[in-house]
Order: sequence, then C-alpha cells, then structure tokens
Amino acid sequence: VRESGSCSIAELARRFEVSTETVRRSVKPLIETGAVVRFHGGVMLPDGLEEPPFQRRMQRHREAKQAVAALVAARIADGDPIILDNGTTSAYVAQALAHHSRLVVVTNSAEIACRLAPRNDNRIFLCGGEVNGDDVAAFGPSAIAFLRQFQVRCAVLSVGGINGRGELVDFHLFEAEFSHAAMAQAAETWVIADHSKFGREAPVKVCSLADIDLVATDRPPPPDFARRCDAAGVRILVPGDGA
Repeated sequence: VRESGSCSIAELARRFEVSTETVRRSVKPLIETGAVVRFHGGVMLPDGLEEPPFQRRMQRHREAKQAVAALVAARIADGDPIILDNGTTSAYVAQALAHHSRLVVVTNSAEIACRLAPRNDNRIFLCGGEVNGDDVAAFGPSAIAFLRQFQVRCAVLSVGGINGRGELVDFHLFEAEFSHAAMAQAAETWVIADHSKFGREAPVKVCSLADIDLVATDRPPPPDFARRCDAAGVRILVPGDGA
C-alpha cells in the first residue's frame, strides 16, 4: 500500500496468496489506528486521495514508465497528430519522442510542451485554462474548448489506476473531464499504465475498457484484466510482444 498509495483487497490477497477474508482481518487493526483508510474494496494511505507532487511521481516506478513510453513512441510516426495529457508517464512519452519530427502535439502540460517544442519541426499546441500548480498543467472549460478544435490520430492518456473491475479511474474530476474531451477528438485512445496502476482505486471513474483501444504497460497485466481486454477488443502492448 505504501508503494502504490492504495490497493484493493483482492490484489493484496493475490500478492500474499491468502484469502480476502484473511486480508480484511489483517488490515482491520491498521484501519483502527489510522495507518490506512478503508474505501469500497480496498485500503489506501491516509493521504491516498491526493497524488504526490509531479517531480516525485516522475521518480516513482521510473524504469517501468520509461519502458511504457518506449512502447508508445515506437507506434507513433513522424508527422502524426496526437494528444498527450499531463501524466508523468506522458512526460516520459514526450522524452521518448525526442528523435521524431514534424509531430503535431496537443497537450495541457507545460512540461511536455517545453520538451517537444524546440525539436525537429514539431508543432505544439498548448491548451490554456486554469493551471494546476502541482504539475503545471491547464484544466477546465477553456482547456477543453481549445482541445475540441483538433482531430488527432490518437490520444495518449495516463490514469490514476485501473481497479479490480477493469475501470480506468483517476484522482480528480477535472483530469477525468480532460480525458473525456481528448478521447472524443481522437481516432484511437491509448492508455499508458505501468504495473503499479493495476488493482489501484481512485475516486473518479474515467471510462470503461469499451471506450479505449489499447493499453500499454511494462509487464503482462493480471489475467482477469487481460480477459476483460480480450472481451472488449482492447489491445495490450507489453515489451517484447512483437506488437
């Protein structure tokens, strides 16, 4: 729980190879002492409803995020129009696109705009709006209105977690609203999520698997999630799969 910020009861049971009832009994004293907070289906750290600052999140699971970013960058061609959101894995995608040229990138992240704007005849369109100081990204009606002027090949979106029901979730409503708008402007939606995001709960539902086209992750996902993806026609991209 300390590693990921939150975890479902089912995931804890799988990880420790015990029953869910055993996990519930084990976490009860932690809940009573305030070491963790209970939510429906899992537990989180007391500050688990808030993500840590952006630069700290950039270092968390860094190698896994870089692996995901490399997978996605390899599927993007020179000149492609794309949307990149403000997530830390998205920032690594921008880094992995360093040698691409003539990209058309729409983003709400000043960090990503600064990484890509000076390079290789790229065209960068930065959404305006109220800026979130944590990650220097714009949200709200103005950002969404700006985004709706574009049609792109793919929206590359990060999420706060992928819960045990296969739903993509996030920590803030304004982030989910931006994701919804991005999905509407893209021919395809690609979700980028390292292994720590699986089984992780967050308060706001972004979308269901039926709403996306591809999930890129750094290792094979849990079997139940893979089955859900297969049923929904969602491609799973992991290192070394040849996709």
